[in-house]
Amino acid sequence: MSFWNFARGPASVRLLLDFGQHRGLSAHELLAGSKISPSQLDDPNTELAATQELKVVENLLRLLRHPPGLGLEVGQCYRFSTFGLWGYGLVCSATLGEALSRALRFVQLTYAYSVIEEGLQPGTKADTCWLRLRPPELGTGLSRFLVERDLAAAATLMCELGGPHFSLRRIELPAGRGRAFRPSASLTALGGAPLTYGATGYGLAFDAAWLALKLPSANPTSAAMCDEMCTQLLERRRVRAGTATLVRQVMASTPQHERPTISRLADITSTSQRTLRRRLRGEGTTFRALMASAQSNEAAQLLGDGSLSISAIAERLGYADLSSFSQAFKRWHGVSPSLYRRQNS
Repeated sequence: MSFWNFARGPASVRLLLDFGQHRGLSAHELLAGSKISPSQLDDPNTELAATQELKVVENLLRLLRHPPGLGLEVGQCYRFSTFGLWGYGLVCSATLGEALSRALRFVQLTYAYSVIEEGLQPGTKADTCWLRLRPPELGTGLSRFLVERDLAAAATLMCELGGPHFSLRRIELPAGRGRAFRPSASLTALGGAPLTYGATGYGLAFDAAWLALKLPSANPTSAAMCDEMCTQLLERRRVRAGTATLVRQVMASTPQHERPTISRLADITSTSQRTLRRRLRGEGTTFRALMASAQSNEAAQLLGDGSLSISAIAERLGYADLSSFSQAFKRWHGVSPSLYRRQNS
C-alpha cells in the first residue's frame, strides 16, 4: 500500500526541525508552506498528510543546499521512541526475526516513503538476509534523501535491537548523476558495514543467523497488545481521499519536469489508465486540468521565493519563451508574473 494512503504522526517532522535547528535554521523557515504549526508538533494526536512532511524535507534540503548524504545523517537520528506503538512492538518481540516481520507488517505506521522488502540470499557459508528499498517516485534529490533516510533509520534500529555484538555485513547505494548521488563526505559506514556506492539498488545485509537472536525485552503479551493497537491505528490513519485529491498530492510533491505520467499515476492509485480517467471525470476534473493546476501552483511558489528570475522560472516549467509563460500565468492568476511577484514580495 502506498504511503500516500496513510496519515502520519508529528514525531518525524519534530525530528527534522530539531536537526535543522541544530544547523542554524529556524522553525519558521522549515515549516514554511507545510501548513503545520509548531503547536501541532507537541500534540501526539496530530495527524499529518505525507505532503506536509515532504514540504518540510524540501525546505531542509533547500536551506542546507542539498549536501550529499544528508538523508543518511538524518536517518541515524531515528530511535524506537520516535515511532511510538510501532517501536514498542518491535522491542517486545521475541526474536530479531519476529521484530523484522512485525516492522514490515505495520510499516505504514513509520515515516518511510520507500517500499521495503525482506529476502534471503544463499551464500557460501551462511545465508544473507537483505532488506531492499525501492525509492519513491518523486523529484530526484527528494527521492534520494528519503530512501537514504529510510535506509539509515533501518540500519540504526536493527543495530539497537541486535545489541552490541550485532553488525551489518553490507550497505548498498546505487550510482547516479548529479549532486544528490555523490558519496557522503562525513559518513563511510553504518552499523559496522561500509557504504558501498555504485550498486544496482538500495539495501542492507546481515547474516541470517541473527534472525534467531532472542531479544532481552521480549514480552508476548505486550507484543500482542501492540499488534492489536497498531491494527486499529492503521485503520484510523487510512486516508479515504478522492482520486483527484491523491493525484494533486502526488503532483504537488514532484517538480514539473519529473511529474509522473498518467500511466504511473494509475499504478500509484492501483487502477488502470481508463479507470483513473473515469474516476477523475466523476469528480469533475481531468488529468490535464490537474497538471495545469499543479503547474500554476508551482509557478506561484517559485515567484514568491524570489531566488529565480522570471525567465529562469519559465524555463524550469518547460516554456519555450518568457512570453508564453507570462500569457499562461496571467490566464491562471489574472496578473502578470512580474506584478504577482511585486504584490507578494
